Amino acid sequence: MVAAAGECQALLGTAVDRDWRRQVPDMDWTVAETVAHIAEGLLWYAADLAAGPRELSVMDLRVRAETAPADLVAAVGSLATVLARVVDGAAPSARGWHPAGLADASGFAAIACDELLVHTGDAARGLGLSFTPSPELSRATLRRLFPWAPHDTDPWQSLLWANGRADLPGQERQTGWRWHCAPLAEWDGTNPRERR
Repeated sequence: MVAAAGECQALLGTAVDRDWRRQVPDMDWTVAETVAHIAEGLLWYAADLAAGPRELSVMDLRVRAETAPADLVAAVGSLATVLARVVDGAAPSARGWHPAGLADASGFAAIACDELLVHTGDAARGLGLSFTPSPELSRATLRRLFPWAPHDTDPWQSLLWANGRADLPGQERQTGWRWHCAPLAEWDGTNPRERR
C-alpha cells in the first residue's frame, strides 16, 4: 500500500502546477476532489479496521479538496502510512466493517491499493496525463479483491475492467462491481455481480 501511494505521489507530484479544478472525464469530481477522496478513504479504512466488525460512524472525515495540490499529494502519502501501521499492528484474526463485507487487514490494504491506483488513473485523465502502475501492484490488488477476474490479461487493464472503468476483450463489462474484501478463504467462487 505504501508502494502504491508512492507510485501515485510520483505521478501526481509532477502535476501540482496544473489546474486541479478540472473535471475528471466521465466523473462528477474534479481532480482535487478525486485526490481528496483517496486520502479520506485511507483514513476511513484505518479507522474501520481499528474499530472492529461493527460500523462505527461517529465522525466526519474530510480532506479539503481546496487544499494546495502539493499538500493533497502529501496527505495521500501520510495517510497511507497511517493505514499501513494499523494494518501492520492488527491481529491476524482482526476484521473491520466495510459496506462490501467484513474485511481483514489484507482486504483493507488491497482496497486502499485499489483506491490509490484507480483514482490516480482518474486524476491523471483529468490532468491530461498517462498513468500505468507497476504490473505487480495491479496484479496483487486484482487477485486479492477480484479473484474472479481473468488471469491471462494485462493486470492494469484487468483492474480497470474489474472496477467498471474499461472494457476487456472477451469479458462482459463490469457494472455494479464489488470488492471481495473478506479473507479469500471465504470467497464462494463467483463474481458477486452474478448473485444479484
